Formats: sequence, structure tokens, C-alpha cells
Amino acid sequence: MSAEQDRAALRALLDRSRLTEPPYERQGYLDVLGEDDHQPSTLAQLAMRSGVVASIYQHGWRQGLNVAMGVGGLSAEQERRYALRCLELSGADRVLDVACGPGNFSHVFAEALTGDGLVVGLDNSRQMLARAVTDNLVPRLAYLRADARAMPFPDGSFDAVCCYAALYLAPEPFTILVEMLRVLAPGGRIALMTSYRGSWQPQRFARGLAGHASGIRMFERDDLTGILRASGLTDIHQEIRGIAQFVNARKPGQRG
Repeated sequence: MSAEQDRAALRALLDRSRLTEPPYERQGYLDVLGEDDHQPSTLAQLAMRSGVVASIYQHGWRQGLNVAMGVGGLSAEQERRYALRCLELSGADRVLDVACGPGNFSHVFAEALTGDGLVVGLDNSRQMLARAVTDNLVPRLAYLRADARAMPFPDGSFDAVCCYAALYLAPEPFTILVEMLRVLAPGGRIALMTSYRGSWQPQRFARGLAGHASGIRMFERDDLTGILRASGLTDIHQEIRGIAQFVNARKPGQRG
């Protein structure tokens, strides 16, 4: 499939009743936010909107985060392999990569698909998406600028949903998580990676202080898994690695 065909497939997935702006093409990706540009409110969010950070994300910023995970942290390549295993991708799956940034995970997911499979990389940063189109545009992948708190897709649109290294930057992370569960199809898998505040009190204090200063939210052990359980998800697995937690689960039902 060509890039134009992939964008056409993405257009077909959109729920027009959920759009406030008609979709249009901007620099190789679709945009449904128009000129709306929410201003970053924290240092971390400002960095994610920076063209400089977008250009060095994988080989600077993201590697720094991996180091910050401490002993037991995964490399970026290990994270991608881990997410692939958790999502169990195959064939013509539809995959949503939420807060995809420059597409470092999106293109790996797309390369695991065949036939009519499609990955949608969603982000609200123009700078990140422009970099994604330049560096990580492959067949079966299309990028979309949209608000993850109100995603323009019908219920159950995707066989797999991923969100790595982003929820801790979002102003409404639990709203985004509920949206991800809404668009996940029965039988589908969700994979998440975010921060972990820790269990040892001095550790919790230090991470909480650092998070407050930078605008990075520190999640408790049960924050994500609690929502997944309350939403009826099964096969919930959580792995703690330093300052990070990896969570994956399955939505009940049969995959289409």
C-alpha cells in the first residue's frame, strides 16, 4: 500500500460525528485539530512540543529516560520488542499507537502486519508528527494529529492499542486510558508504559518531588491496573522496572 492509500484507510476509520474539524492533510499526516494548539503547561509538555526534542528524541531524550529507569530498565529496542509481544500483532490487525511521538514504535508495529493491516500513530504535536513522517513512514502506517482525550474513532475500532512513555505527561491521563479502552475491540490487547512512584518512602518522596518540578506525573502501582480491572479487562500483567511500570491486558470477547 502507498502512503496515500494508508491515509485513505485512516480517513475511512474516522467517526465524523466525533470531529470538530474536517480532516485535512498537513505535511504527510492527517490533522483533525485544525489550528487549535493547546499550550503546554509543564516543562515536560513544553519539551514534547519542541522541534529540537522531536529531532533528538530517540538518540537523546528517550535514551536519557531509559537511563533514568535505573537498574532493570529496558533499552528502547527492548521496549519495542516487549510491546510487540504484549500486543500479539499479526496479519490485518488495526493498531493504535497513542502519543506516538516521532513514530519509533509505530513503524515497528506496521512492519509486523500484512495484507490490509494498518497502524495509526496519534499525537497532538505537529513537530513530533512532522518528524514521524520524515523518519518513520512505512507501508501500513498513517499518522493523525488528534486529541487523545476524545479520539475520533468508533467504539472497538482497533485490535491493539499501545501507549508508551506518554501518560505521565498528559494533563488527563485517566481520561485518555478510558478512551483507549473504548476504541479497543473485544479480544484486543492494550500495552502501557508509564512512571512508577515506588514503594519505599524516601524513594516515593524523591520521585514525587522530581515529578512535581518537571510536570511528570508519578503513578501508583494500582492506578492503571485498577482501572483495567474495573473495566473488566483480563490477563492483566504488570512489571515494575525501576522508575517505570509496564502494564498489559486483554479486553474480553472474541477478536474479529
